[in-house]
Amino acid sequence: MIRTYLPAPTGAAETVADALRMLAAIGIVVAGVGWGPAAGFSLAFVTVGMFLPRLLGVRPGFDIAFGIVVLASVWSSVLDIYISTRWWDLPMHFLTNGLCAALVYIGLVRLGLLADAATLLRPMASTAVMTFALGLSLGVLWEIFEWFGHTYIDEEIFVGYVDSIGDLAWGGIGALLAGLSRPLMEGQSATARPRATSSPLG
Repeated sequence: MIRTYLPAPTGAAETVADALRMLAAIGIVVAGVGWGPAAGFSLAFVTVGMFLPRLLGVRPGFDIAFGIVVLASVWSSVLDIYISTRWWDLPMHFLTNGLCAALVYIGLVRLGLLADAATLLRPMASTAVMTFALGLSLGVLWEIFEWFGHTYIDEEIFVGYVDSIGDLAWGGIGALLAGLSRPLMEGQSATARPRATSSPLG
């Protein structure tokens, strides 16, 4: 059953993407032991999210980029790079929010919750607008999460009006560009990929 939804890698790029997922899984233990349960939970959350590109059957290059960016983002938090290097927050929001918005968009289309832009009159514009909207929504949810963390978990989590607006703006720009680049990201649908006929895992 596992091979039905997560087939074995078929090329070097998919192997690299799977290696990143393995690295993220190892990071759960490293972060948990070295930086505490909260860091371990953050790595666990990211590790689970890194399987979504594979399940959705996006291009391996997008899968690799997503894995690298989210790992860089979460380790930047664990290592307090966002605090020591304030400007690092903006490029991370630009990249992470853009890739996440594109992934969410592709997932919603695959689930039939959004119309495939290819069926619309202006597919590129439609994709860009929807991905931009999803990116802003994800950005708002993240800022709420940061506020919650600052208020109830750790006051060291930096929040502020200027910071939030900057994060939303850069994240929105990243999402817009990701929407315009969708044809470069989306590969064969996971449901259309050939399924393994037999596997020791079922």
